[in-house]
Amino acid sequence: MRVAIVGGGAVGSATALFLKRLGGAGVEVLLVEPDPGLAQASSALSAGSIRQQFSNAINVRMSQFGQSMLADATAELGVDGEPVDLGYVPSGYLFLASAAGVPVLRANHAVQRALDAPVALLAPDELSRRFAWLNVEDLALASLGLDGEGWFDGYAFARALARKAVALGAKPQKARVIGFDLNGPRVSAARLDDGRRLEADAFVNAAGPWARGVAALAGIELPVRARRRTVFNFSCPTPLPRTPLVIDTTGVWFRSEGPHFIGGWSPGAGDGDPDDLPLDQPDLAQFDERLWPALAHRVPAFEALRMRHAWAGYYEVSTLDHNAIIGPHSAVENLVFANGFSGHGLQHAPAAGRGVAEWLLHGRYQSLDLGCFGWQRVLENRPFLEQAVI
Repeated sequence: MRVAIVGGGAVGSATALFLKRLGGAGVEVLLVEPDPGLAQASSALSAGSIRQQFSNAINVRMSQFGQSMLADATAELGVDGEPVDLGYVPSGYLFLASAAGVPVLRANHAVQRALDAPVALLAPDELSRRFAWLNVEDLALASLGLDGEGWFDGYAFARALARKAVALGAKPQKARVIGFDLNGPRVSAARLDDGRRLEADAFVNAAGPWARGVAALAGIELPVRARRRTVFNFSCPTPLPRTPLVIDTTGVWFRSEGPHFIGGWSPGAGDGDPDDLPLDQPDLAQFDERLWPALAHRVPAFEALRMRHAWAGYYEVSTLDHNAIIGPHSAVENLVFANGFSGHGLQHAPAAGRGVAEWLLHGRYQSLDLGCFGWQRVLENRPFLEQAVI
């Protein structure tokens, strides 16, 4: 069996790794990526975090598998006995809610606890005792991850996944896919920008923010869009203890980053969120317009914060429901998708890659049933909504 994977970021590399781990010599894996350095990949430009606080059970379980790989990175991803250091910092997510957000937070918590996710609900008085630097006057409830959450070097993780996949026998191809040759309901070959034509038994779209364009080459409209997110690095003259990753009621988030902090803002409904904005032009106006007012209100010490620098990366947003699209398309049966993770692709890459590998090798999911992420819901316009999106 020969599989060509379009996209060499975390999801594509994880798929290649598990295809080789599970299929061995019986599967030839070609990992096609035009930018092996991942300069613009979401894997490299994200905040690199992992959490178990989701509203859907399957997303919790995918994070739990991702966490197990991070916790044992050297055993899972090491090559030739070399240690793998992903810079993992164990520190929970802290979701803050006003009175209006309490029902959703409680419903999410019930899902998480049913799967033994170590998450605690905190009333304002307990929140204030734990985090004296936090203004809780307009909060009704909070949810804090007690274990199995934190942040890490996303670039190092993606590169480690790719290196392990290659060590197991995956073959990297530095090229861009510019077309597909179709033969009835199947793709027979991918055409590359260097003039080559790659034939394969199956093709995987793991192109991240560029997945919509790859799908269009096969005549498929994929409801995934590249949405720019600006991340700001800032300092505070008042020393604070290491913070969790705090998600404010305004959509602003922040966390400690060494002696400083990073943060950003996620647009809500009606805020405007254009597609394909250039990454070399971070939205610096967001800092004064969105971040600083929210941060100064939530953490009084942040009244005197100072922005140090900023960068931008893409979220590959699933516009249907903020959940990934995983599995084959009904009209092109050997083109398999793993796209639209809407900000949680790094943490779900191991579970998604394993699931796609299982489907390709065995025709079904064996570890986690990812059928809920399939194309049928897209074709029927039937959202599988994830509530806990940042």
